[in-house]
Amino acid sequence: MAILKPFKAWHPDPKNVEQIACVPYDVVSVKEARELARGNSKSFLHVVRPEIDLPEGTDPHDDEVYDKGAENLDEFLQNGTLQQEKQPQLYIYQLIRNGRPQTGIFACVSVQDYDNEVILKHELTRPVKEDDRTRHILTQEAHAEPVMLTYKDDEKTRTLIQETTEAEPLFEFEASDGVIHKLWKAPKKEALVDAFKSISHLYIADGHHRCKSASRAAEQRRKNNPDHTGMEEYNFFPAVIFPMSNMNILPYNRVIHSIPDNFLNTLQDEFSLTPDADPQPSEKGTISIYIDGSWYGMDLPLDTNPNSVQELDVHRLQEFVLSPLLDISDPRRDDNISFVGGIRGTKELEQRVDNGTVDLAISMYATSIEELVEVSDEGRLMPPKSTWFEPKLRSGLLVHTF
Repeated sequence: MAILKPFKAWHPDPKNVEQIACVPYDVVSVKEARELARGNSKSFLHVVRPEIDLPEGTDPHDDEVYDKGAENLDEFLQNGTLQQEKQPQLYIYQLIRNGRPQTGIFACVSVQDYDNEVILKHELTRPVKEDDRTRHILTQEAHAEPVMLTYKDDEKTRTLIQETTEAEPLFEFEASDGVIHKLWKAPKKEALVDAFKSISHLYIADGHHRCKSASRAAEQRRKNNPDHTGMEEYNFFPAVIFPMSNMNILPYNRVIHSIPDNFLNTLQDEFSLTPDADPQPSEKGTISIYIDGSWYGMDLPLDTNPNSVQELDVHRLQEFVLSPLLDISDPRRDDNISFVGGIRGTKELEQRVDNGTVDLAISMYATSIEELVEVSDEGRLMPPKSTWFEPKLRSGLLVHTF
């Protein structure tokens, strides 16, 4: 049974929403964030990337960064940039990219559900990133950004969502990347809460570190509260929850900075390569590689009697190419590999090889949402950077404080 909790969100005035809404903190560098927020004092990047308001070169984990984030959020709450609902609400959030709508429920979910594996993960988290997000949560006394969750399609929930989206939205705007964002208050919030009682699990799509950090922050607040009841706002964190059928996963491509001499010959000796291949693989189990100005297609080997993780293309690439041939045994920590979200396209891969930034680019076939759910249901973990979800949620639309 999944718990949904209405909350008294802080949100922009509809006339200012385009100025305030921003990309998630982890999809832009500090330099990019500075540029995006330049001349816009209302950008929510001042809250989620507060180092942009400090001198260049400031350590992002310095105390003054966390203090600045709290100061900026408090200013937004005090000066009316964000306004709080008088009553707890649930919301319906829709993103439209290239004419394709993706519609989910914006609500608070339970830290207890995360701790008890009602909310299932599929990736490991890194302590450094956990520490960073946990400090931001505790310093700001807020969850500034939602996580993205998914669930197995449910007819009752689908009907309630559809009924809501037939009304005029609370606000609607088109972001700089062409994605249209719409938000409604859900008039039948009790019915949505009841509908989710029959949903056994939620699955983390994007936001593993934010989930873990919410849990850690709640644990710390719980230890410091002798009157803890479990219903305090710090026991809940915001999420946008989409049905599986709405999810859109793009490939998460790889680039290798340095390869051994004659690496193409090594690949040709080990595998059957198809020259002049399409840069985008057309089916599971295949990759396209770009080297020396040419694309080659390649079939990935498969273990005998593979489990759900071993069937993943990202695992097969790791097991049969990256580890044995390039000595990349831990892609999380190896500086010789970088990851490129599929939203950048294969031209980006070509450009990086052609300009000498990297030696090799690997174009992947996208992991499916069904694969993600199967791995999660089995309690297994995917390799890092297995999925790239598009479109991205915008931050600053609804903020949860405690």
